[in-house]
Amino acid sequence: MTTLELKPGLVTTREAIAQTFGCGTFQGIEPADEAKKVFVYSDPSAGEEYGYTFDGRAEDDEFGPLYLYTGAGAKGDQSVAGRNKSLRYHGEDGRDVHLFVAHGRVPGGGAMRQRYIGQMAVDPVQPFEVRRGPGRDGVMRNVLVFRLRPVPGTTPAWTEADKLHPAGSSGIEVTASSAVQSAPVNLPQHTGAKAKKSEQHSTPETVVDIPAVTRKVLRREGELVTAFEAHLAAQGHTTHSFQITIKGEPGALTPDLYDASDHVLYEAKGLTTRSNIRMAIGQLADYRRHIPNPETVRVAVLLPSAPTDDVQDLLTEQKVALVYQTEDGFAGWPLT
Repeated sequence: MTTLELKPGLVTTREAIAQTFGCGTFQGIEPADEAKKVFVYSDPSAGEEYGYTFDGRAEDDEFGPLYLYTGAGAKGDQSVAGRNKSLRYHGEDGRDVHLFVAHGRVPGGGAMRQRYIGQMAVDPVQPFEVRRGPGRDGVMRNVLVFRLRPVPGTTPAWTEADKLHPAGSSGIEVTASSAVQSAPVNLPQHTGAKAKKSEQHSTPETVVDIPAVTRKVLRREGELVTAFEAHLAAQGHTTHSFQITIKGEPGALTPDLYDASDHVLYEAKGLTTRSNIRMAIGQLADYRRHIPNPETVRVAVLLPSAPTDDVQDLLTEQKVALVYQTEDGFAGWPLT
């Protein structure tokens, strides 16, 4: 068996990787069972052919570098099964993930060269996002976009060219909460909206190993949104969320929750602090300005407890409603 040393920056081919590690050569996600590895091959240009740009290095967040990768499945809704499952649960299965990016054709041949970025791990706090995008057949479907982080000790060999490509057009997608419904929905007074399921977070906390630092990350916001969705569902409300793409910018804006029954956008924060609430105010203002007929949508911040009186006054002055969790459920507008 041919040997191949995986060093970030290495340029090789799928065939050479397969000969060394015993994996396949044709799919974007290739598990190597005996080697206990999962090889991920990212080719942003392939997605662009179908009309979406989900693959690439995203902007760093508070936990460090992040690479987004579209899961397996060319047609129909993608799910956490098969190859997607092998990537999603690589940690539980004791497999390392190795990320490659397409790097042009082999001179004189048709094979695609692969540039090794480095060893990665699926983000344990938010393993993937669900986006909407056309399949190979042109039909819109749910797409899993995995969130990959460099493992401690890895210096990724990515370049400026690996950054997420800007969106070619602006648009609004509506995500249907899996806790309420999964059928396509129509957004009031808006057109062209499509629905997708959102992943629910139920684990109270997760230890995330980020390069050079280990942090305990509380899933307060996810728990808060899930509890509030259930609360609204019990009252007969239908909830979704938005995914807003902006022409010329990578990624998407993703408000936490949309109450279709009351036409309200919610932004949740896991901590009731002034800085968090000021951030929520700015986020809500940004979301609303991209929605057709923004004067018709109401906005509210969702918190785990009541803020101080002065912060409540701030929200009132900014025309942002307040809902917060109590021992008995939730209080505040529009619940009172």
